[in-house]
Amino acid sequence: MMKKGIIGKKLGMTQIFDENGIVIPVTVIEAGPCPVTQKKTVETDGYDAVQLAFGEIRENLVNKPKAGHFKKAGVRAMRHLKEFRLENTAEMNVGDVVAADTFAAGDKVDITGTTKGRGFTGAVKRWGHHILRMTHGTGPIHRQVGSMGACSTPSRVFKNKKMAGQYGNEQVTILNLEVVKVDTEKNLIAVKGAVPGAKGGIVFIRDSVKA
Repeated sequence: MMKKGIIGKKLGMTQIFDENGIVIPVTVIEAGPCPVTQKKTVETDGYDAVQLAFGEIRENLVNKPKAGHFKKAGVRAMRHLKEFRLENTAEMNVGDVVAADTFAAGDKVDITGTTKGRGFTGAVKRWGHHILRMTHGTGPIHRQVGSMGACSTPSRVFKNKKMAGQYGNEQVTILNLEVVKVDTEKNLIAVKGAVPGAKGGIVFIRDSVKA
């Protein structure tokens, strides 16, 4: 069970300098504010968790069930909802706000996002296959997959054969990223390294499970 969790939006990458003048590449994330819109308990739901919301939108952009859900919680309409199983769920109440200050510089976090969708791609781009020499006599198969396997035995292509197909647009979690800086006034978190997804993509931040 995690100790901290928040919903954020990836703003992009930049670089900052530490006290020794060393460049640190960072991803800037707008983290929160995330109001608690629902609280689940063992007695009512079989487990403890809180539902956080992120991204204010106009009331007329949500359907009636969601509008009633937000009205019951006493918060404005939000675009994104995510459930977190936190250790301190019992201490939180509907209407409480989780902000960027829940994390501090030096924390290790895991960040989940949806990677950029690249559509239908070949084996070279999708799996990093080797390209044949660009000389006469080789083509036109420079970028093809190659052998599918043996012929009469097993008379089929094995599962998980690396071939062309859909690439990207999948959920990916990056482990053990370090929080370099937190701006509580602007609700910004700077994390060392890259984070999955495009600019403006929604990400979920939690304390690292393997730190």
